[in-house]
Amino acid sequence: MNKRVLVTTYAALLGLAVVAWIVVVRSPMDEDMAGMQMAMAPTIADGAGYVGAWAVMMAAMMLPSAAPMIALYATTQRTTGSPGAQAPAVIGFGLMYVMLWAATGVPVYFASLALMAVGPGTLAYVTAGVLLGAGLFQLSPLKQVCLRSCRSPLGFLLGHWRAGWHGALAMGWAHAAYCVGCCWALMIVLVVAGAMGLRWVLLLACVVAAEKLLPGGEWIARATGVALALLGLGVAVSPGLAAVLRGAG
Repeated sequence: MNKRVLVTTYAALLGLAVVAWIVVVRSPMDEDMAGMQMAMAPTIADGAGYVGAWAVMMAAMMLPSAAPMIALYATTQRTTGSPGAQAPAVIGFGLMYVMLWAATGVPVYFASLALMAVGPGTLAYVTAGVLLGAGLFQLSPLKQVCLRSCRSPLGFLLGHWRAGWHGALAMGWAHAAYCVGCCWALMIVLVVAGAMGLRWVLLLACVVAAEKLLPGGEWIARATGVALALLGLGVAVSPGLAAVLRGAG
C-alpha cells in the first residue's frame, strides 16, 4: 500500500471537511430556516441555497467517516489505474459520494417547508414518531447491512470492484447509497427533532463517525437506537419536550 497516496488523500479529505465545518459553524442551517420562515413564498433561489447549504453540512458530517474508503480506493488506483486516469477516478469516486448526499437535500427542503405549516401540538407528535422510528431503524437488520459496508472498505471494494472511470463513478454511487441507507434516519432526526441546530449537527456527526470508525460500532448504533426510541416515547408522553429538543438546537 502506497503510504504517500494514503496520507495525501486523508489530508485532502480532512482539509475539505475542516473547510465545510467552518462554513457550517459560521452559517448554521437553523439560521437559514429562520430566514425562510419569514418568507411568504419560498422561491427556487431559496431552495437552491438551502440544498447548497445542506450539501456543505453533509460534507462536514460525512467526509471524515468516508475518508478510509476513499483513501483505500486511491491506493488501489496507484497500482491498477493508468497514470493519467488515477486522479480523475479518485475525484469522481468522491464526487459521486458528495453528490448523492447533496441530492438528499431536495426532499429535506420540502419536508422542512411542510414542518413550518405544522402546529406545535402536532409537531410534538411528529417528533415523537420520528425519534421512535429512527430508533427502531437503528436496531434493524437493514441498518446493520448498510453499516457493515461502511465499516469495511476492503470488503466493499472486493465486492463492488469495477475498473475505469465509469467504474469509479459506479462504486462511488454504490458506496454513497450504503452510507445514505445507514444514516438517513439520523438525518431525519436532525431535521425534525433537532431543527438543524448546530449542537445536533455536532452530536450526530460524532455518532456517525463512532458507528463507522470505532471498534464495536454496531453496538454504538444499537445503543443510539435505544436512546432515540426512549426519547421518542418521552416526547409522546410529555409533548412539551419536543420544543425543548428543538430549542436545544
